[in-house]
Amino acid sequence: MGIPEVRPEPATRVVAAGARFTRLGPVQAFLRRYGWRVDRAVMKLTRGHLSMSMVIPEVLLTHTGAKTGIQRTTPLTYFTDGGRVIVIASNYGGRNHPAWYHNVKANPRVTLSTRGYTGTFLAEEVTGAERDRLFALATQFMPSYAEYQKTTGGRQIPVIAFTEV
Repeated sequence: MGIPEVRPEPATRVVAAGARFTRLGPVQAFLRRYGWRVDRAVMKLTRGHLSMSMVIPEVLLTHTGAKTGIQRTTPLTYFTDGGRVIVIASNYGGRNHPAWYHNVKANPRVTLSTRGYTGTFLAEEVTGAERDRLFALATQFMPSYAEYQKTTGGRQIPVIAFTEV
C-alpha cells in the first residue's frame, strides 16, 4: 500500500488538546461548514504534505457524487489497519452522515491521496464487532470521535475501510 501507514496509537498531548478545542460549538460549526474546504485547498496545494491540523494524518478522498456524478474531494483523518485505510464518517458529531459517506456507498471505487501518493481504492463499510474494534482504536487515536458519538442524536458513526486495487 502506497498510503503511509499510520498506527492508531494513543493521542499525544497536542492531539488531545486539539480534540478538546474542536469540541467547542463554534469550532465544530466552522469545521462542518468551512474547515474541510480550507483543508482541501491546503492539502491539494502541498500534495498532501500539509494540512490544517498539522499533527493529524489526513488523506484526500476523491469520490463521485451519488446523485450528480460530479467528482468531489474531501480531506479526512485516517489511520491504517491490516493494509487498509480506515476513516470515520463522524461529520464532527452531526446528526446526519457526511455527504461523502453517501457518495462512497453509491460509488465505492475512489481515489485516495496523501504525501505525494495517489491510488485507487475500494470502500467498504465495516459493521459488527470489527466496526466496534476499529471505532475503539479511532477514539484512542482521536479522542474527538468519542465526543462526536455523544452529539449525533443516536446516529451510529460509520467506519469505512479502503483497500487498494
